[in-house]
Amino acid sequence: MNDLTFSYLDNDASGNDALDAFVRAHPEGNAYQLAAWRRAVADAYGYAGQVLVARRDGELAGLLPSCEVARPLSRPRWISLPFCDLGGPLALSHEVNGALAARMQRDLKPARAAGLELRCSGVGTEDEATLEGRKVRMVLSLPESAAALMQSYPPKLRSQVRKAEKNGLTSAVETGVEAVGAFYEVYSRNMRRLGSPPHSRAWFEALQRHYGAGGDMFIVLVRHEDKVIGAGWVLLCGGNAVIPWASTLADYNSLAPNMLLYWAIQSQLCERGVRQFDFGRSTFGEGTYKFKKQWGALPVALDWREWDAQGVEAPSAPAAQGGAASNLRPLIESAWQRLPLAVTNSLGPRLRRYITL
Repeated sequence: MNDLTFSYLDNDASGNDALDAFVRAHPEGNAYQLAAWRRAVADAYGYAGQVLVARRDGELAGLLPSCEVARPLSRPRWISLPFCDLGGPLALSHEVNGALAARMQRDLKPARAAGLELRCSGVGTEDEATLEGRKVRMVLSLPESAAALMQSYPPKLRSQVRKAEKNGLTSAVETGVEAVGAFYEVYSRNMRRLGSPPHSRAWFEALQRHYGAGGDMFIVLVRHEDKVIGAGWVLLCGGNAVIPWASTLADYNSLAPNMLLYWAIQSQLCERGVRQFDFGRSTFGEGTYKFKKQWGALPVALDWREWDAQGVEAPSAPAAQGGAASNLRPLIESAWQRLPLAVTNSLGPRLRRYITL
């Protein structure tokens, strides 16, 4: 790897458009690795972003994006990437992937960074017996048309989608700032119900601004009698797509809004020529895993790795490997659920900026 040269680019440096083109063209490129994610992180939460670029003979050979996430009274930690499942290096070969990770590890000490976290993915060939209790992403290969997609579903799944439509639910694909507000109303209520701090609305406005500029996002809204009761946010990258957030209002779940929501998303992706849909992170075997599996999605293990400031690798990250939940978590969730929505929407983002999952 002595023939590789390395350099860093910040979020606004010239050259980011070429890096984005590389990500979109790469079969393993994902929407989080686009500059839009780092720019949204910087706008909403103030964390600086950078990309380590590898070149061979002047030609782009790979990249590794990261954000500097700092907690109070601590040095910044480099994470690739915060607030999502996937980051890590993206290159023309596994050797360049490794060289990028090794170079960033070496750069931690001179930059006075507290450590490095890479959020990577397995290759999808693991025996399911080895996935018990682990965090996986659920990936679905999409056909060339929505009609073919519907035909691929088992009869029970097709009937559940039709049930939502018979219940009078409708769906719409939107991209504007008005859709952000409608999405946030459902999302923030659902997060309070789950006992979890929400992102700020400013975070989603930043995502809409940066991804929307390149046509790399859309929002699906599900309505019942003109009321938005379900919403999903989709990010696009070439032939790949991912859904970071999807929510429905629990009072309307008997109408099956989640079934219409996911059908509308997948059918829209088919018509746009997207061939791989990432349903996002789940714990193998648990409820959200089973919901995603019924659509035909297959598990791919997440491989999150951490290094300290000296470049020494830490044990496997629990967020990717699973593990026992804190005994305090149910108590915290219960207390959060009892707070007024205005309080959770105000306090939540102040906490959420330090929760990088």
